[in-house]
Amino acid sequence: MLPIKPSSVTGFINGIFVGKQPWQISATTAISVIAGLWIWDMLTDSESIYEKGKRQVFRLAKKIPYVAEKIRVEGENVLRVFENEMAEANKNLDYCLKLPQTRTDTVQILNAVRDHLGTSKYNWKKGYVSGTVYYYDEKLNDLMAEVVRISCYANPLHPDVFPGVCKMEAEIIKCAVDLFHGTEDGCGVMTSGGTESIIMACKAYRDYAKETRGVKRPEIVLPRTAHAAFDKAGSYLGMRLKHIDVDSHTMSVNISAMKRAITRNTVMLVGSSPNFPYGTIDNIEEIAKLGLKYNIPVHVDCCLGSFIAAFMPEAGFKVPPFDFGVAGVTSMSVDTHKYGFAPKGTSLVLYSKPEYRRCQYYTSLSWPGGHYGSPSVSGSRSGAVIAECWATMKYFGKEGYIEATREIVSVSRYIEEGLRQIEGIFVFGQPFSTVIAVGSEQFHIYRLSQALSDKKWNLNMLQFPFGFHICITQLHTAPGVADQFLNDVKEAVEEILKNPDVSLSGKGAVYGMSASVPDRSIVGDFTKFYIDALFYTPKNTN
Repeated sequence: MLPIKPSSVTGFINGIFVGKQPWQISATTAISVIAGLWIWDMLTDSESIYEKGKRQVFRLAKKIPYVAEKIRVEGENVLRVFENEMAEANKNLDYCLKLPQTRTDTVQILNAVRDHLGTSKYNWKKGYVSGTVYYYDEKLNDLMAEVVRISCYANPLHPDVFPGVCKMEAEIIKCAVDLFHGTEDGCGVMTSGGTESIIMACKAYRDYAKETRGVKRPEIVLPRTAHAAFDKAGSYLGMRLKHIDVDSHTMSVNISAMKRAITRNTVMLVGSSPNFPYGTIDNIEEIAKLGLKYNIPVHVDCCLGSFIAAFMPEAGFKVPPFDFGVAGVTSMSVDTHKYGFAPKGTSLVLYSKPEYRRCQYYTSLSWPGGHYGSPSVSGSRSGAVIAECWATMKYFGKEGYIEATREIVSVSRYIEEGLRQIEGIFVFGQPFSTVIAVGSEQFHIYRLSQALSDKKWNLNMLQFPFGFHICITQLHTAPGVADQFLNDVKEAVEEILKNPDVSLSGKGAVYGMSASVPDRSIVGDFTKFYIDALFYTPKNTN
């Protein structure tokens, strides 16, 4: 084939415009440019044309009156179900919808608080919940109460007034950097929880890529099992996410597929240690190699593993490299309010160097109120939660954390082995630390989840594929708890296998149905109704 000469191309283009009016030439040029940009946008978008088309079809279908009315009615039914659940759970409590006219006696207030905290049908103190409460004993509880009493007024937004609170926060961060094998340059910020830590890391890398590489359309490449907080970050920050499938056997991310997804717009790679659904760990070393090769920051989400992952080697358990000790890992999210055993409300986002952390900050220099700057989403923050976290870390020390890790992981291994021996179910992948996910090829696993709920176990249901998991905590290390769980699972499975083809019912049917609905926006609407129901108050109450 002969090469096309430049003169031939020029002649071809000129021939198109022969006899055309100036306005026609301008219009054709403009339309061509717009069409070219649209095609380029479609080809470089992380979402496939198929997915875009499917979403558009569903959007148009919901405009059909019959379909719209059907969705509205079903939505109201879902909302009613959720509100009825909340009403039933709190039926023995009085609602107060207007501010009391007079002061309330302190004893009465405390009694009311105890009443409100006693409405759960799940006995979490006996270990009948997955995760949720990671450590509990009265001695630690009393210490936390006293710490809050003397620090509840503190606010690190005013470092000149409360410099000691800032010192405690700085010490927490440096201790964590050391635990996860960071260098002297390692730094970080304290946040309100794992979700904020993840959002802050995404914000930092978005801005870092914009400043250093001029990236205007930032993309995150991450496993499909990565926490939903990354999707929330993408929604909030205008970042595109490329979800990479995981191996169906190991439940760890496909490294080759992750490599193929990297483009010049990729601003961060993500790995989980472990992931929330299955408790399996991604190959952090291989992800970090990709980061080094393409000069892309690598974030390890260790919110769920947190301190227990840091102390597993010293507690006698083998752990694959996953932290700053791996060349190429540039940040981590770590929850101190999980296996750090601090009360809820604290997490850390850690960086390998200050340049990344500075891109997380927000500053406003033109506000009439003066120069404004904050390290994270919050402006004012409670100094009490910082003091609680600091005091908890002092309370345990390395010795206490190692001992707790040894007990918790040992029970996790015991439960995992016990579950693997029960005919009719299987364990997903190879659990990394404390999360054990279960599925079945012989019956719908939600039937087992519902049966265990009837036995007062509160577990986490999974989808794509169907399953559920239990997250082991210090509460499960109490004598008899692990054996009770295994016995209940075994009994429930044996009963289900007598008639494995029974259809789902109750809440399990609702979850199963939602996973099969092709228009995920409808499921999203129903989820919003559930959130609405959390704010339920009765009508016509004085």
